[in-house]
Amino acid sequence: MPTYKYVAVNLQKKKYKGIFIAEDEQDLAVQLTKQNLYLVSASVYKGGTPSAFFTLGTGKVKLSELTTFCRQFAIMLSTGITLLECIDILKTQPYSAYFKSVLQVISEDIKGGAMLSEALDKHKKIFPDFFCSMVHVGEASGKLDTVFVSLADYYEKDSAIKRKVKSALSYPSMLALMTVAIAILMLAFVVPTFRESLASLDVEITGLTKAVYDISDFFLVYGGLVIAAIIILGGVIFLLSRTAKGKRVIDVIKIKAPLIGRIQVNLITARFARAFSILLSSGMDLASALDAVTIILGNSYVKERFEEAATDVHNGVTLTDAFQKQKLFPPMLLQMLAVGEQTASLEEVLSRSCAFFDDQVDTSLTSLTSKIQPTMLVIMGLIVGVLFFAVYSPMLAIMSTLA
Repeated sequence: MPTYKYVAVNLQKKKYKGIFIAEDEQDLAVQLTKQNLYLVSASVYKGGTPSAFFTLGTGKVKLSELTTFCRQFAIMLSTGITLLECIDILKTQPYSAYFKSVLQVISEDIKGGAMLSEALDKHKKIFPDFFCSMVHVGEASGKLDTVFVSLADYYEKDSAIKRKVKSALSYPSMLALMTVAIAILMLAFVVPTFRESLASLDVEITGLTKAVYDISDFFLVYGGLVIAAIIILGGVIFLLSRTAKGKRVIDVIKIKAPLIGRIQVNLITARFARAFSILLSSGMDLASALDAVTIILGNSYVKERFEEAATDVHNGVTLTDAFQKQKLFPPMLLQMLAVGEQTASLEEVLSRSCAFFDDQVDTSLTSLTSKIQPTMLVIMGLIVGVLFFAVYSPMLAIMSTLA
């Protein structure tokens, strides 16, 4: 039966709005009359995600908002507040206008008789399949408050790891930008100025100095085109990365790259261990947990291989053998999975291993920055040193002649 969004009034002309499941508008009017309400207008209600345009939003919800939502939801459920009351209270919290509008739609869906997981499932850009699967398990097991606590813990840990990655890469990125900026400044302003000063002197320009002058001339003439070409190339790469094939190529590079690859593997391993442990502890069976956890891997190449491993598990292969065949995770995780399967304590083993793999992420990030930072400093020093030597060497030649 369709769901209708209606406006009705009572005998005192007080207006009421809501949603109701009915066979048609006539049936809706009859059902409302039983509640001493009289139908004014009605329309079929689809309950889709509201547009972000009218709330000045981006169509996305910050991870911090989602984490706070889970934590507050869990606290209210544990105190005995009903599901609908929780949503209505959360709508008044200081979230973004867009998230509040989404919560309003969820509230209306629940009032219309939908399960929470069904209402959330309509907003996949905000609540991914992993989130909705967890909520569904919580509804089925009667542990919805526990599930929301687990979700809040998961998103807090995931957010913390992402902040560490950004922090670790920010300094090398700054050094790279400074190196490029110094090189452009030297070629565009310093080199031409010294060249004009030496033009009236009878100094032969050869070797490295001539090469730098030629590069400076090229940059002054074609620099705009070079910068435009770089911007266009970046735009093309960005557009290709939005396609399935382009994203897969980038994801393969992330995994195979010498330094970045190790970090990516450790990130995915930590995320998998935490999410899979949460799913199993919430009461989900192994096969369903494998299907649900793929959404949080964050790498299409790894996801393809993971799905192949999941298929093997569905066909009777052990979890350890399936992952070992695909070479998905580090040996340490495979050993832990083997112990968990043998002792029937897979959930507990994974839960305890999360901290270890978080430390592995920290270790790999520290290793990366310890290698990149001195390398970037050496490159910056070489570029600046070569440019200054090329600029000042003619002057040194003149001074030696005068001496």
